[in-house]
Amino acid sequence: MSITVDIDSNSGFCAGVTRAINTAESHLASHDGRLYSLGAIVHNDAELERLGKKGLVTIDRDDLSEMINAGGEYLLIRAHGEPPSTYRTAEGLGFNIVDCTCPVVLKLQGSIREAYERMRKENNGGQIIIYGKIGHAEVLGLVGQADGNAIVVENLAMLEKYIAEGRISLRHRIEIFSQTTKNPAEYSRICSRLEELMARENELSVERFKGRGLLQIHNTICSQVATRHEKLSKFAIDHDIIIFVSGKASSNGQVLCDRCKSLNIRTYHIETKDELRKAWFRPDDKVGVCGAASTPKWLLEEVARDILAYNSEM
Repeated sequence: MSITVDIDSNSGFCAGVTRAINTAESHLASHDGRLYSLGAIVHNDAELERLGKKGLVTIDRDDLSEMINAGGEYLLIRAHGEPPSTYRTAEGLGFNIVDCTCPVVLKLQGSIREAYERMRKENNGGQIIIYGKIGHAEVLGLVGQADGNAIVVENLAMLEKYIAEGRISLRHRIEIFSQTTKNPAEYSRICSRLEELMARENELSVERFKGRGLLQIHNTICSQVATRHEKLSKFAIDHDIIIFVSGKASSNGQVLCDRCKSLNIRTYHIETKDELRKAWFRPDDKVGVCGAASTPKWLLEEVARDILAYNSEM
């Protein structure tokens, strides 16, 4: 018997990340090999190192605030997107913007702006809720579309806590959105619970409450991410051991890795092949190698090759 390895065909860069990286590489090839990126273009150190050698320079908001004049340099806005204030600041400094915001995120930003304008015109105390990771780059950009007037909840417990504290009013109209890369099942639970509590507060059954227009639920999770959860679940179950490859800072990676762990106890989260341990493997293991939307295919292939090399040592 020997170890066999399958690479998940659905893993690897999502369309938004692929677009951003291709744009960055094209720009670097035609502009003397220099481009600034506001934040890591992808949450994967190996890929950042590869792009850094081509001339991509990652800066953060502190770097931006300390600049006086960018002198016409180019600044890439990554797939996560940014709030409107970032564009104003960068353009005021003299940057040329290379906007790589994911089209799915752009559409979500527009929907939140429209919801915020509706709330302002109605002036009835309505609220915008965003299910997402507090402080995440995409979420910061989304909150910025509502001039900071949106409430971010990370989970069901946080939603119920904010309701108990009065930060979320069940008496007024609510529009709820999700960060594009979150868990669809968890978002569904949050929306169902919010609907249930609002119906109870307004002394209505859930069925009668649905037609009142007090709660508008927006389906804003990326379709590629939504189907990814179902496909990854089957992949995790179908293999003896899962090696999940992604940067530890990747929100999408953490969600997907947790999903694998919930279905296959022999799930290991690594960033590079150097973290592999021969002791994890058995001679007859059917190994599944998968990753996040920020994991490059070449890295998955590298990990798979090193795992197969253990056959000669067993």
